[in-house]
Amino acid sequence: VVDASSGVEVGTEMAWRRFDETGCPRVVFVNKLRRENTSFETTVEEVRKALGTSVTPLYLPIGREAGFTGVVDLLEGRAWQYEDGSRKELPVPADMADAVAAARERLIEAAADADEKLMEKFLEGADISTDEMKAGVRNGIRAGVVHPLVCGDALAQVGTDLLLELAVDVLPGPTELPPVEGRKPGSDEAVAVERLADGPTCALVFKTVSESHVGEMSYVRVLSGRIETGMTLLNARTGREEKLNQLYVVKGRERAETSRLVTGMAGALVKLKETGTGDTLCDKRRPIVLPPLDFPRPSISVAIVPHSKGDEERVSTGLNRLHQEDPTFSFAFNPELGQQLINGMGELHLDVIVGRLKRRFEVTVDLIKPRIPYRETITRKAEAQGRHKKQTGGRGQFGDCYLRLEPLSRGSGFEFADEIKGGAIPGKFVPSVEKGVREILDKGVLAGYRMVDLKATVYDGSFHPVDSSDIAFKMAAMIAFKACCEKAGAILLEPIVNVEITAPDRYTGDIMGDLNSKRGRIMGMESQGSLQVIKAQVPQAEMYKYSNVLRSMTQGRGFFTTEFSHYEELPREQTAKVVEEAKAQREEEK
Repeated sequence: VVDASSGVEVGTEMAWRRFDETGCPRVVFVNKLRRENTSFETTVEEVRKALGTSVTPLYLPIGREAGFTGVVDLLEGRAWQYEDGSRKELPVPADMADAVAAARERLIEAAADADEKLMEKFLEGADISTDEMKAGVRNGIRAGVVHPLVCGDALAQVGTDLLLELAVDVLPGPTELPPVEGRKPGSDEAVAVERLADGPTCALVFKTVSESHVGEMSYVRVLSGRIETGMTLLNARTGREEKLNQLYVVKGRERAETSRLVTGMAGALVKLKETGTGDTLCDKRRPIVLPPLDFPRPSISVAIVPHSKGDEERVSTGLNRLHQEDPTFSFAFNPELGQQLINGMGELHLDVIVGRLKRRFEVTVDLIKPRIPYRETITRKAEAQGRHKKQTGGRGQFGDCYLRLEPLSRGSGFEFADEIKGGAIPGKFVPSVEKGVREILDKGVLAGYRMVDLKATVYDGSFHPVDSSDIAFKMAAMIAFKACCEKAGAILLEPIVNVEITAPDRYTGDIMGDLNSKRGRIMGMESQGSLQVIKAQVPQAEMYKYSNVLRSMTQGRGFFTTEFSHYEELPREQTAKVVEEAKAQREEEK
């Protein structure tokens, strides 16, 4: 739906791109043509520029602004006038004859792109019947070369009935669509099910919601066959059967109980035992697992903190229930950062989830900036001795070891080696040395972050036959490791993410300039019609609230995805800041 007074908006462009990806047939309805300063011609031009030249008018408006009272149907060659919601036929206005003829010719030309016979008749200048026109438009819609544009004013009830009739006459019906493709349960063997009204049942659960008085409601689309009350269907993912006790047809917030859903219909099932969003319900004689629903990757991650201590479990329970209804967000507790992280499509998306938590689960939370999972490492080889000796009366403690630290390439992790010779340290104590090293690795030496990409080698030491113990060698290893790090040039590493930004071409300069200011690197660009896809690598710390920045730069027309790439050395200036923040946090926690 395009508002004639405001033109093509962001939501329209995003929905259109999604339809392009799925190949879904569609109709553009230009609405609110009775408003002041609206122009059908200008709106059509804007729509074709933004959405493509495949958008082709099927109706022309009679009158302008407040004088808009009817439409001319280019397929039928008939004119309709509306008054108080009812319509009557009238002759095509004489002053519109040329415009109607030109628009009809453009429509025939567009439809002929998908119909060879129609193209031949068009080129020969032969008369084309209404039925041939409808068939050509129908074929063009199926082929994706024609997207009808109709006009009206929903508030004044002008043209809306024709839109419904068009859907019946021209748009492909459920059984005219390509077969449902999937795989055989438990294997990768391809399976296809024809979309037949009397064929084997195949339905996709595309949404799950929980309602207090009803319980879980599973929204389904019947792709083949039918669903009836009392029927038992197979959940192809779990291999278990589900009995269908109640079926509903849903209209907005209203539900009407029904006994049957047929091919093409969407409805709701209640109290299914083990069926969730994305599951396939099918005839057990023709099992099929449909491809998983393609949800966009989350683009924003924040930490979620309950107002009251002790509400963590209620928050997790609520998030788990909401995730079943909305799989486009995810959440998990990050033990390294000590934060519950929630990932979503944008700040508005997360605000909606927070509102639902409060309304439905009576728990109030704050969304705060997540900590960044920095890493620590070393830049050069170093050796040091660690000696732990303690005498407190009776048996003492003694451990002595020499460690060598060496940097490894990025992504190598950690290696430990034993080069002890001649029994300088008994073999039974070497694991304790490694344990001490690993304990420091987890805590870091600069800012409390895990150390990576280094090799630690124990190559010498000494022991006492009575006072040496596991704990003594663990302490000695920790002393040696810290001493090595002081010589080995310890640094911080920061996470780098791959960022893919899609936006209209006119915004690319601003976007790239902003990425450069965030210490980002442009990795490449590619065109997608009127859009540009910018690929970059940016420090994760610089991407906080980037959705707001991008929305401001592109008037809401840009979107992005992020994905972890690798770790890189953090510049010295930022390192000092992170170390200082970590120190302040430790003081605060004391």
